Amino acid sequence: MMNDNEIVDMYWERNESAIRETDRKYGRYCTIIAMNILCKTEDAEEICNDTWLAAWNSIPPNRPEVLKTYLGKITRRRNSGCCAGKTGGVRDVRRPRGGQL
Repeated sequence: MMNDNEIVDMYWERNESAIRETDRKYGRYCTIIAMNILCKTEDAEEICNDTWLAAWNSIPPNRPEVLKTYLGKITRRRNSGCCAGKTGGVRDVRRPRGGQL
């Protein structure tokens, strides 16, 4: 598996393989973030695809120091935009003490 610096370098080189490597390394991570907010797998997959596109469009000029954090922030922002105006696909993520539902 490639390290983050190699993946970011690929984005800077405009190498489309950067998206595949990002998905391979962080796809599960971003899907979990999306699924914690959304109920539908299809919506979570769409959010992840939007995240990869946003990363492609923002690197360069950005050069994230921690790619995982950078992608997590993009995913969360995409989730909030996706949920605006929707009522059926949003999960209540507030949990009582102890994490039990």
